[in-house]
Amino acid sequence: MENRKYKAGSYDVVVVGAGHAGCEAALSAARLGMKTLVLTTSMESVADMPCNPNIGGTGKGHIVREIDALGGEMAINIDKTFIQSRMLNTSKGPAVHSLRVQADKRRYHEEMKKVLEDEPNLDLFEQEVDKINYEDGKIVSCETVQGAIFETKALIICTGTYLNGTILIGDYAKVSGPHGLSAATFLSDSLREMGFYIRRFKTGTPARIHRSSVNYEKTTVQAGDSEVIPFSFINEGKDFSDSQQENCFLTYTTEKTKEIIMDNLERSPIYGGKVKGIGPRYCPSIEDKMVRFPDRDIHQVFIEPESLSTNEMYVQGVSSSLPQEVQEEFYRTIIGLEDVKIMRPAYAIEYDMIDTRQLKRTLESKDYEGLYFAGQINGSSGYEEAAGQGLVAGINAALKIKGEDEFILDRSDAYIGVLIDDLVTEGTNEPYRMMTSRCEYRLTMRQDNADQRLSKKGHDIGLVSDERYQKMLDKRAMIENEIDRLKDVHITPKDETNKALEEMGSTVLNKGLSLYELIKRPEITYQMTEIFDQERPDLPKYIKIQVQTEIKYEGYIKKQMADIEKFKKLEGHKLSADIDYSQIKGLKKESAEKLNEIKPESIGQASRISGVSPADVNVLLIRLKTGELYG
Repeated sequence: MENRKYKAGSYDVVVVGAGHAGCEAALSAARLGMKTLVLTTSMESVADMPCNPNIGGTGKGHIVREIDALGGEMAINIDKTFIQSRMLNTSKGPAVHSLRVQADKRRYHEEMKKVLEDEPNLDLFEQEVDKINYEDGKIVSCETVQGAIFETKALIICTGTYLNGTILIGDYAKVSGPHGLSAATFLSDSLREMGFYIRRFKTGTPARIHRSSVNYEKTTVQAGDSEVIPFSFINEGKDFSDSQQENCFLTYTTEKTKEIIMDNLERSPIYGGKVKGIGPRYCPSIEDKMVRFPDRDIHQVFIEPESLSTNEMYVQGVSSSLPQEVQEEFYRTIIGLEDVKIMRPAYAIEYDMIDTRQLKRTLESKDYEGLYFAGQINGSSGYEEAAGQGLVAGINAALKIKGEDEFILDRSDAYIGVLIDDLVTEGTNEPYRMMTSRCEYRLTMRQDNADQRLSKKGHDIGLVSDERYQKMLDKRAMIENEIDRLKDVHITPKDETNKALEEMGSTVLNKGLSLYELIKRPEITYQMTEIFDQERPDLPKYIKIQVQTEIKYEGYIKKQMADIEKFKKLEGHKLSADIDYSQIKGLKKESAEKLNEIKPESIGQASRISGVSPADVNVLLIRLKTGELYG
């Protein structure tokens, strides 16, 4: 019997899903004055970490810093709940330095849920959405499986892996979200009826094992950094020395692991043909690793704590969908896990996602006004990628309701801009993961300068307070003042000076030069030059690091800024969604078809569409200048 429908309330913004995308979407909308509702299939899913119990990493750490600079919550929450902190890639250049921290996943969920509960303009309600209602192409309400109708001006879909989620372990299959929480089983039908193209993606997670069953003497300890660098810019300079840090542990699979997995490969639903979804290239299952890298006999495994309040440990690098008895067998062949006790088996999960080429760069649907999508429903993988999209969707939903200009981050603004542009321009044939290599302008878009790049945008929107914005301006002034001061401090080729330079492994002086020029030498750091600088001000370490980075990479940064200016010019040539590219003479047929499919917002976006050549871009530029694009 169908549930009787009833009007349950009216909201400015309704967010479907309470994962990392949903939390940022809801908080940004509510903080911009929108009466906001979050609908979730389970309160336990709020900011849940069903896979890795960590935040950040290569490329992803940049996104977290950008979310923070724009006024989001993820960085603040992880600074409250981390149990280990490490800066990655420190042996490489500053453009790829990435902070990665282990989260206390239970506290992360609890603290974020409390933030949502305490937000004045925000309501949380446990219910599954099964239908979207619209009139004249504009969203008017959504309905739940129990018949509740919520009227809304904007709807943000953030269903993660819950949308038609199916858990797979060997021959066992169950309709479910992560951790056995309820899946969202009806909304896909509504989206299909609206004309959205639905595909299946897949991800997976490893077993959780009991802490006491690991032989740690056979592993290598991976300790946290002695000096903790926070994710949130509001915590820069804060002393985290009293924070309890847990160790992680490095170990390896063995040839026996490989043998067992390969002998049972056909029992994996992925290789047995039961899985239709496409899995992540950059976070493969252990079965995928064995197949893709047949010449490699061993693989790295990281054993990571899940929380201070549980004995469960996460076995990073060994996700699987093999039957439980096979998992029991091969996990015990991993060095140090000979007597392991599995508390939760590994599993794969299939879920529905949409073709993101149906979205604008605001993450609003091209066909339905007021309908936004964020997170894994857009084909991305990872908490950070989801949160970045959720923030952008929430901001744009609020701005649209207010009648204000839309908010778009382009590829030269932020990693979030690269992420969204990639998704809506090219789509994705596999779960999309952010990496520094995807970013053309990574030297100017470092994680350490995200606040200077984006705080003004967050302040202009209304998510960054005056006090916090002023803190960023003061920081920028400190950096600029110190760089200017170093240009005025000169050293001369005295015996004492040259002896010090020789001890530093640097070339002696034949003529005087400024400390600014001296720091440009690869072997010289800002700290080393202190012996030549009697009046050096006492600056925070994070200021010193940025001063050094900007000096050493000045030439590269200038070149990249010139490239950005060219990029901005192409982005500035806007294109109407009404253009019929098949009518434009000089365009290849394939290019016209692609352009009509994507309907790019600018010449710049058109140039990034696969199949659109530089010659096609020139045709568009010429036609735009002559007015022929618009008849």
